[in-house]
Amino acid sequence: MIVRDVLAAVFLLAGALFCLIGALGVLRFPDVPTRLQAATKPQTVGLLLILAGAAVRVKPEYAAGITLVAIFQVMTAPVLAQLFGRAAYRTSAIDRSTLTVDELDERLRAEQRGSGTD
Repeated sequence: MIVRDVLAAVFLLAGALFCLIGALGVLRFPDVPTRLQAATKPQTVGLLLILAGAAVRVKPEYAAGITLVAIFQVMTAPVLAQLFGRAAYRTSAIDRSTLTVDELDERLRAEQRGSGTD
């Protein structure tokens, strides 16, 4: 019983630390792409660690629910970050001069050229 308590505490504290680091990154980073990085990666890992700590402490029959929450988080966080990043790009909230490679601009220009000839 003591081992489970210590393991759960380690997972919960590590998850809380990851979430704190992600929140600090959202506050400190200067632009939208880096804030999106801080909002998705550490927050997802933090939640997964918290869920692992909860899974250690709860009854085994709750493991399926915890697993579903983890899968849903891992599937939706990158998609939402992509959508927010694209919305920021299209509304010019991103300084395009700081981008090293701008594949989206190339694609949007190609789409405009293709629709203009029809």
